[in-house]
Amino acid sequence: MGKRIRRGSSICSCSSPRSSSITPNSIFSCYEEDIWTEIAKYLDGISLVMLGATNRWFHQIAMHDSVWKFACLRDLRVPQPEHVDFKWIKLYTSAFDGSHSYSFHQQEKHIDWMRIGAFFFDSTVALLTEKLSSPMEIPRGGGGTEQMARNTGSCVLSSIKTGIWIADLQLVRCPACNLNTCEGTMQTLDARHIELFLNEEYKKGSWQYEEIGCHEIKKHTDGAMAAIFDMRHLKDSSTSEILELKSWVGKPNDWQPKARITLHAVAVNTNLQQNEGIHVKYHAMKAGPGGEIVSIRISQQLI
Repeated sequence: MGKRIRRGSSICSCSSPRSSSITPNSIFSCYEEDIWTEIAKYLDGISLVMLGATNRWFHQIAMHDSVWKFACLRDLRVPQPEHVDFKWIKLYTSAFDGSHSYSFHQQEKHIDWMRIGAFFFDSTVALLTEKLSSPMEIPRGGGGTEQMARNTGSCVLSSIKTGIWIADLQLVRCPACNLNTCEGTMQTLDARHIELFLNEEYKKGSWQYEEIGCHEIKKHTDGAMAAIFDMRHLKDSSTSEILELKSWVGKPNDWQPKARITLHAVAVNTNLQQNEGIHVKYHAMKAGPGGEIVSIRISQQLI
């Protein structure tokens, strides 16, 4: 996410209206609260907190759920979900307080991260892949997700929790493995439902990631690439932006990670120097046994 614009001056103090002072000639009308609610919708999170600290009357305005709903959808640039289980101020805070999945668990493995942005799952089916081509290749055949990922480098995942998802790119220490040439770091495309961090079961560590598939590329590869798509919108014009690799993937000598996010998809790529291939792992987290999938990780490490 981009840095927030600093305002040139602080909010001027003013007096809140009193019912006894409202007259036909008063500067305030009986709809003043609605007017201030609309004004508050166009303030960023920091400004909303500052406004709410002015006095009790403004605190009531700034804490209105519709205000934080507007701010959250505006700043994340996503449509309104059908239903949310938490107050919008909590969702806004969860999205913009600088926290990420490794802030809660496995902090010792974490090295660095960057926020990519937000996208929207309109359907319950996702396509996970480590390669991008136009048109997109949808894996076929039976054998389940694990075999699909191993044979094609892509897999289809169902039971996705619909709504707003947040995507981050993580750099973590590689877990113990049998790859003798592992250099000790691993790139991970980390996506999660916006409500995940607010759930007590997640914070307690009751929900765990499960490996759903893996894939090996046993030859030199130009980049470590990973993408997540909403299957319903695979043919959308916005999705084609991700497939136009020249528009966002760095030049061959640019080693900085690059990412592209659209309304219903997200992708990352990091150019690689000479190598012998990469090992890709797909993980998913469910909201308890039999629950919906609330987080997805695609991790890549050099062979």
